[in-house]
Amino acid sequence: MTLMVDQPVAGTRFRAFGPRQIDDIARRYGLDPDLRAGIALLAHVLPFRVNEYVLNELIDWSRPQEDPMFRLVFPQRGMLPERDERALEALVRSGAPSREIRAEVARIRAGLNPHPSGQREYNVPVHEGERLPGLQHKYRETVLYFPTQGQSCHAFCTYCFRWAQFVGDPSLRFAAPGPDLLSGYLRAHPEVSDVLVTGGDPMVMSTERLSGHLEPLLGIESVNTIRIGTKSLAYWPQRFVSDADSDALLRLFERVAAAGKQVAVMAHFTHPRELRSAVVTEALRRIRSTGAVVYCQAPMVAHVNDDADTWAQMWKAELAAGAVPYYMFVERDTGPYDYFKVPLARAVEIFHAAYRTLPGLARTVRGPVMSTTPGKVVVDGVENHSGGRSFQLRMAQARNPALVGRPFRAHYSTTASWLSDLELADDAPQDIREALRP
Repeated sequence: MTLMVDQPVAGTRFRAFGPRQIDDIARRYGLDPDLRAGIALLAHVLPFRVNEYVLNELIDWSRPQEDPMFRLVFPQRGMLPERDERALEALVRSGAPSREIRAEVARIRAGLNPHPSGQREYNVPVHEGERLPGLQHKYRETVLYFPTQGQSCHAFCTYCFRWAQFVGDPSLRFAAPGPDLLSGYLRAHPEVSDVLVTGGDPMVMSTERLSGHLEPLLGIESVNTIRIGTKSLAYWPQRFVSDADSDALLRLFERVAAAGKQVAVMAHFTHPRELRSAVVTEALRRIRSTGAVVYCQAPMVAHVNDDADTWAQMWKAELAAGAVPYYMFVERDTGPYDYFKVPLARAVEIFHAAYRTLPGLARTVRGPVMSTTPGKVVVDGVENHSGGRSFQLRMAQARNPALVGRPFRAHYSTTASWLSDLELADDAPQDIREALRP
């Protein structure tokens, strides 16, 4: 397939803003002083990064505190436990030495479960007696690859379960220096058919750098699919349209396809507003013209997208743009989890209310899905029976392949927000019960 390179859509050069630019952002957009102060305080703990496109195209500045996109990118009061917020604020206001503030920040971060679902304990593979940095192998057919140069994003989501990648602490990061260890591991494990290049966001890399990580995979026969996890379509769609090497990026996708590999762009759209600009539509069209397929996924997060109409709009917009609605996730138990979590009972109601409005081609989406230590657990629904009410659950993916597709039940709860909050029903199969044991 030959890429038809169009004239790029005009756009601004990428420019990132972080904690040091909070005062500038406050002046430009007229932020309330108390809101600005809360952002500055929490940015000590939670990663903060935005860019011109997010600021100018996605946020409703007439009501920022109630705006879902503002909440999505600006850390603010309420996202940390109150006792931690107060302790940090007392130190900052007192003018405490920076070493004391850093120590308090480290203490708070350690309490935010920086690596949920056994990522470090169970997912890091061993090859020839050595643990491989920057790789995770949880499911038989899929390996996750974290190239060092891709461990940032065009903007940071406040809910992100990979927030620990962005706080500058090497001990918390997954990062692979290059593709050699990955290639060796894949050749030793021909059962792996999919490589998910993730981060951070691989699309922050130049095309030249990204090519250096992808090209070695093209000669590995057992690899059929190269997935690229990215938020760039929502936060910087110019990456595929008007960046200096956007055309080269699409040609790279073509080379991967020509080598007989499927390119799957795993796009993170969290709110329908992220799909409404013309540059996003053009970016999706250009990606699809290379033969790549775009799959869309996002978690349900309180204060951002916890209503059925938002999800229905988003899934319909994805389908209209030629992308595939894929997963609705449950917000993971990490970071500012208490602020963003949605009870499972509410999440399944929202999912089904939105799902019922979809045309058949959009009913590819699955959810709500928890990415837990033993695997991906789908909440299929709620069952009423003589003994009361139960959640109908299913292993959509599993560390143990024998459990994939297996159904089981848990007692209904109006407050449970994660698998660990649930009590399994008495008839739950023993092997599933053992797999789910903490």
